[in-house]
Amino acid sequence: MFGYVTIYKPELKVKDYYKYKAYYCGLCQTLKEKYGFTGQMTLTYDFTFVTLLLTSLYESESRMSMKHCKVHPVKKTGMLHNEITEYAAEMNLLLAYYHFLDDWKDERKLTGLSGIHALKSKASGVIRKYPKKCKKIYTCLEELSRCEEANETSIDKVAGCFGRLMEELFIYRRDQWEEGLRRLAFYLGKFIYIMDAYDDLEKDREKGNYNPLNFLYEKEENEVYEEECRQMMTMMMAECSSEFEKLPCLLDADILRNILYAGVWTKYDKIQKDRKEGKEQKNGK
Repeated sequence: MFGYVTIYKPELKVKDYYKYKAYYCGLCQTLKEKYGFTGQMTLTYDFTFVTLLLTSLYESESRMSMKHCKVHPVKKTGMLHNEITEYAAEMNLLLAYYHFLDDWKDERKLTGLSGIHALKSKASGVIRKYPKKCKKIYTCLEELSRCEEANETSIDKVAGCFGRLMEELFIYRRDQWEEGLRRLAFYLGKFIYIMDAYDDLEKDREKGNYNPLNFLYEKEENEVYEEECRQMMTMMMAECSSEFEKLPCLLDADILRNILYAGVWTKYDKIQKDRKEGKEQKNGK
């Protein structure tokens, strides 16, 4: 479900790209140091955004280190670390663990079972550290699971469950910025859920899996369906971006805006391109 909240490289300055990469590599390294190789494998772009956003909001002092890694075995790469990186790594691991639990519970996927065994002991430490937060996140996941089992047709209701889950992940401190961060995370979470459903619709229909967009797809003509999906996602990101602009984020603001205004649409644009090419091949063009 993750990987949608990333940069749009063609519109990013070179210096900003390398700084984003340093945050990404810093999060990767932190996951490895805290949770080993299995923890490192849970890395997502989404929590790089969380790191950037909270670092900017709280003006956390970052330190740069140069290290080798498996991806860059010859030349050392820059890695940015701070207190937010530690928090993002914990939330990254926690959500990956819950994702594996969901996969095993809903579809009996062997990858879910193996993921549970690999991360259970590591995730338990995070759960003990943040009991109230983890309880709220798990409650949101249970509500989401009930909606899916009931074949809920309201995309707004189902996506809202995931939006409330994202709220908890973004709250680093209980302070004057909490309300705004919650709204930002809520709309971003809804966008991610809708985008994921849009991305997976064809595969879910083939396998007979639940997809909250299936009702709309069967109800409307293809052009209407496509337009409504686009409008829903646009509305979510408009609200999300509006909440971002209310926050006093000056550090790395250009990178954050690149992600919120362009990067999040990278997957959507790829889907449209692939579908267009598929139709052209089918028509012999």
